[in-house]
Amino acid sequence: MTDKQKLADAIAIANIPTLLMVLVQFTGDKRWIEAPYRPKRGSGTGDNDSGGFDDAIQKEIRDAALAAILAWKAGEPLALEAPSDEELVEMLSSSMGEKVPAEYGEMTSAQLGQTPMKWDHKIDVPEGFNVIVIGAGVSGLAAAVNLQAAGIPFTVLERRTNVAGVWQDNRYPGAGVDTPNHLYSFSFAPYDWSAYFALRNELAEYFEYVADEFDLKKSINFETNVISTEYQADSQSWDVKITNADGNEETLNANIVISAAGIFNPPSFPNIKGLESFTGDSWHTAEWPKDKTLEGKRVLMIGNGATAMQLGPEIQNRVESLTIFQRGPHWASPFEQFRTEVPEEIRYLFQEVPLYRMWYRMRLGWTYNDRVYESLQKDPNWEHPERSLNAVNDNHRAYFTSYIKKELGDRADDLMDKVLPTFPPFGKRMLMDNGWYRMLRNPKVSLVDDGIDRIEGNKVITKDGTEHEADVLLISTGFDVLKFLSTYEIIGREGKNLRDVWGDDNASAHLGTNVPGFPNFFTLYGPNLQPGHGGSLVFVCEMQVRYVMNMINNMTTQKLGTVECKQDVHDDYIEKVNTIHDNMVWTHPGVSSYYRNSEGRVVVNSPYRNVDFFKLTRNVDMDDFITEPKKA
Repeated sequence: MTDKQKLADAIAIANIPTLLMVLVQFTGDKRWIEAPYRPKRGSGTGDNDSGGFDDAIQKEIRDAALAAILAWKAGEPLALEAPSDEELVEMLSSSMGEKVPAEYGEMTSAQLGQTPMKWDHKIDVPEGFNVIVIGAGVSGLAAAVNLQAAGIPFTVLERRTNVAGVWQDNRYPGAGVDTPNHLYSFSFAPYDWSAYFALRNELAEYFEYVADEFDLKKSINFETNVISTEYQADSQSWDVKITNADGNEETLNANIVISAAGIFNPPSFPNIKGLESFTGDSWHTAEWPKDKTLEGKRVLMIGNGATAMQLGPEIQNRVESLTIFQRGPHWASPFEQFRTEVPEEIRYLFQEVPLYRMWYRMRLGWTYNDRVYESLQKDPNWEHPERSLNAVNDNHRAYFTSYIKKELGDRADDLMDKVLPTFPPFGKRMLMDNGWYRMLRNPKVSLVDDGIDRIEGNKVITKDGTEHEADVLLISTGFDVLKFLSTYEIIGREGKNLRDVWGDDNASAHLGTNVPGFPNFFTLYGPNLQPGHGGSLVFVCEMQVRYVMNMINNMTTQKLGTVECKQDVHDDYIEKVNTIHDNMVWTHPGVSSYYRNSEGRVVVNSPYRNVDFFKLTRNVDMDDFITEPKKA
C-alpha cells in the first residue's frame, strides 16, 4: 500500500475538528474556521469526530485535508507555521464549537510546541553543582529530562527497580488511566499508543520508553531508599541519607533537592476492628500479589472509589461472588472510549503528521482540563444549593442521574437510592464508568452500604449484624494522600522538620512547590496541585519543572547560593488558595472527601484553571524569595 493510500485511509476516519486546524495551518486559509465549517459543540468528553457536519461537508473537509497534507509531504511549507496567540484562540474556539477565553493563547502555543515546555538551552552552573531528584515516576522523569537538556549534573534516587512510580506499584486487574493517554503523556515525548485510555502495562512501558529515549537510566540509582534530607547552611546544600541497593547507608550531597516522591504512597488501610486477623487471603489493591488468583473465589471488596471502579467490572465474572462495601456513592461519567483501540490508520496519521497529533492533544486539553471549571463555582442565588452549585452544575446532575438510571436498567428501582450521590457532581473525584452500574446488575455482585462493624475469622460483619463470608478480602481504600512527603524525613533550616511544620494533614507550599524554611528544596506534585476539575497531572508537572528550571537559571546568572520562599509570600498564596476554594464545589457542605483535611481545608486540589497555573509558573518572581550569594 502506498503512503498516499495510507494517508487517504487515515483521513477518511480522522477527527474532523482536528483536520480543520491542520487545514488552516497548511493552507493559511481561514475560511476553514468560519461558517459553514465551524463544528458544533460536542457533548460530554467524546472526541466529536464528525464535528456535527453532514456527509457532504465532511467529504469536502477530508478531501481538502488530504490534498494539503500531500502537498506538505511533497515539500510545500506550512502557510501558517506559527499562528499568533490571538489566532490560536480563534482556531481552538472554532475547533471546540465554543468560546475559548483570549488568555489561552500563550498556553496553547506552548502545548503546540511553538514555545516548548521542555528546557531548550544549556545552563552554565558552577563546578561541582549538582541536583538530587527523589523519585523516578512521572514528575521525576520530567525533572530528569529537563535537567539533562540544560546540562546540569543530577542523580535520581528511586526505591523501586524501574521507572514509572505508581504504574510499577498498581498491578490490580483493570488498572489504567482515566485521562486520555494522548494527554496523559509528556509534550516532549509523543508515543504510539495502542488505545485511547491505556492500561497499566502500556503506561509503565511508556515511562520506560521515556527513560530509554532520553538515556536517563545512567543517572538513576534504583533500589535506593531515601531516609532523610537535611539542609546544611554552611555549605548551602543538602545532605541526603540513603540506603543503597547493597543495603548500605551512605550520605550524598546536593545543591538542590527536587522531591518527586508523589502522593500515592503508602497505601491507606481502613480502621476496622479485626482487619489484620482475616483468616482468608487479604491484600491492598496497591500491593497486588503475583501468585494469587480470584478464579471461583468468594470475594469481598472494601471501597468503591477509582480503583474499585476499574477492578470490580474486571473481576466480576471470574469470581464465584463479589460483595462490595460502599462508604458513600460517587458520580461517574460515561466512558465513551473505554477499551477502545486507536485504529492503525490513526496511529499512522499521528506519526506522519505531527501537527494533527498536536491539535488532537490540544482539543483533549480543553475538553478534560478547564472546560467545566466555571460550573464548579457556587452561585449564591442558586435556589437548590442542597443538590448542586448552579444551573449548569444542576444540568450535569440531571444528565448523570439519567445515565446511571439507564445503566442500572431493571435494577434501578432497588439500586438507585444506594448509588445516587446527594452531593453536587464533581464534589468528589469524578470517576469514569468502566461498566460499574452494569456490573451491579450481575447476580454475582452485591453492593452493601451498611457500615462495617468488625471482622471475625473470614467474615465481615456489618453494623446491622449481617455476616459476609469470603475466601478473599480486597482493600480498595486508596492512599493517605494528605500526608505529603511521608516516605522520608526532611530537615530544613535550623533543624526544622517539615512534618512538624505541616502536621499530619495540613501540607502547604507556595505554588505547590516552595516551602519557607527549606532553601533550595522543591516539591513536585505538592499540595494544592491535583487538577480536581479534570485534566492531566503530567502537564501540571511540566509547568512546575519549567518553573524550577527558571529558578536554577536565575540562581546561576545571579550567582546565588540559596533561594528560600518568603513566609509572607507563602501565607498570602495559601490564603488566596483557601479563598478560591471557599466558593468551589469541594467545600460544599454535603461533600466529604480525601481532598480536605481534618479542619476542612482543601489540601490536595488546585483551585486554579490550568491557564492560571501556567501564568503563575511561566516565570519566577525573585522578589518572592530570600536569597543568599554563592559562598566561595
